[in-house]
Amino acid sequence: MNEQVIPAISSHKKLREFLESDLNIGILMNFQLAQLESIVQRMKENNKIVLIHSELIKGLASDEYGAIYLIQELKVDGIISSKPRVIEMCKKRNVMGVYRFFIKDTISLDQSIDIGQRLRPDFVEILPASCYELIDEIKQKLGCQVWMGGLINSQKQIELCFKHGAIAITTSNTDLWHL
Repeated sequence: MNEQVIPAISSHKKLREFLESDLNIGILMNFQLAQLESIVQRMKENNKIVLIHSELIKGLASDEYGAIYLIQELKVDGIISSKPRVIEMCKKRNVMGVYRFFIKDTISLDQSIDIGQRLRPDFVEILPASCYELIDEIKQKLGCQVWMGGLINSQKQIELCFKHGAIAITTSNTDLWHL
């Protein structure tokens, strides 16, 4: 995976823009569970890689049972979650698991690294992206690639994240999808 911007899609308008783009990977969030089947199908028909932010789907339990539904029934390519059991289920079912964590302070960083070392996820997504200076340390401790997200509002921020070792940026800001 080369450095890239991964759209976080939270409306039908943004979904249309994503489907018309040459971007490959999209993250679905803030949709209702009842909408997911048709949305995932449309994305697959357009040869897109479908990731679901399981904690931001209305009506979906953000636990291992919700993950089983997404994997078995909807055939998603991956799940983003801050819940260790969800990431463990992704590993068991051979789909991409992206362990998402928020860095609020040193304690939250240390706890997230401890959990990440146990989980050994495919990728981690770190929020907020302003913590880009920690990317190298986190990559070394976890042995996986890093995505950055949260509060990204400029090309300069994206460049700083890539410069410090992130391989992807997640953003819902459509102005930044095509930079």
